[in-house]
Amino acid sequence: MEKIGGEIRRELTERLIPFWLGLRDDVNGGFIGYVDFDLTPHPEADRGCILNSRILWFFSEAYMMLKDEKLMDAARHAYAMLRRMTDTQHGGVYWSVHPDGTPADTLKHTYNQAFAIYALSAFYRAGGGEEALSAAQALYRTIEEKCRDRDGYLEAFTADWQPASNEKLSENGVMAGRTMNTLLHVMEGYTGLYQAWKDEGLRENLKEILDIFENRVYNHTLARQEVFFDMDYNSLIDLHSFGHDIETSWLTEKTLEELNDPALTARIRPLLLAMADHTWHAAFTGHGFANECERGVVNQNRIWWVQAEALLGFLNAWEKTGEERYREAVYTQWAYIRDVLRDPREGSEWFWYVHEDGTPGKEKPIVEPWKCPYHNGRMCMEFLRRGGDL
Repeated sequence: MEKIGGEIRRELTERLIPFWLGLRDDVNGGFIGYVDFDLTPHPEADRGCILNSRILWFFSEAYMMLKDEKLMDAARHAYAMLRRMTDTQHGGVYWSVHPDGTPADTLKHTYNQAFAIYALSAFYRAGGGEEALSAAQALYRTIEEKCRDRDGYLEAFTADWQPASNEKLSENGVMAGRTMNTLLHVMEGYTGLYQAWKDEGLRENLKEILDIFENRVYNHTLARQEVFFDMDYNSLIDLHSFGHDIETSWLTEKTLEELNDPALTARIRPLLLAMADHTWHAAFTGHGFANECERGVVNQNRIWWVQAEALLGFLNAWEKTGEERYREAVYTQWAYIRDVLRDPREGSEWFWYVHEDGTPGKEKPIVEPWKCPYHNGRMCMEFLRRGGDL
């Protein structure tokens, strides 16, 4: 097989980085939060905190890898907007702000707080200063004080931390009291913070999250995660999220590496490899990676983030098992991303999704509050960190 590291590096440096740098807004601050399918930017659109956090994380990590000062400058610009997204009265970050930085949607979501922690921790490690670490630590304490109970992490709150309904992280016709997705990304945010701050309480929180994953979220019979739960962790729907399972299969390895607990790794890693194996059989087609299976019906749309996470999940599975099928899947996934999912138009990046036949879903924009450089940028950087080729 031909080496693909050079292509992936160019994807990062010649496509993704220039595209997102081009969305910098020096009038209002931050980065433009919406670009429609026709590649028209909308600077008047509200700025989602999740999108801004992911942009901050992306440029911070890219700077640490490439040492290009313009990336650190972009990270500082995103950091300034994130500070404007912070509620100085009640703590936490809002869901979104208007372009001028005033609150638009004041909902406080645990998932959103976790991504801000992730971004601030990366910015600190990139050289952003002690203020960024202090802000990340404050958000961590807010989550532990406001966003959890004895059984795990809660979801949505009003601006002053009263319980709110969870429309933001509920889909497929259910209203979830707890979600796999929020738990996964609290773990991710806490892992990023632990990289910067080796706090024993934080370490114990990460172990608690892995315990919840193992005993409440992971379905040992079906070798998958359940997705939406009531408050007692009863699953609300027969849903197999292929994308989240393959993402979890490698992302949780990062947490295990940071914790460096051999007994814990020996207990959790087999579950991660079982998910990678299950999704390889159920979702990997050789022509992209399917989205999810709800009540036995597979959604065959090829979502941008799912394709990126599949490549990393198979890379991790190959490294841990040495099974050639996973190595081949990495190459196949990259070819699909490069030839089908990537928008061929000048000045764009990836389509939000393509149909099974490869035609793009034109009703979806190129940038919106969830469409960001985090999944595909992370795919490039993680691949390069792991040696740059197989």
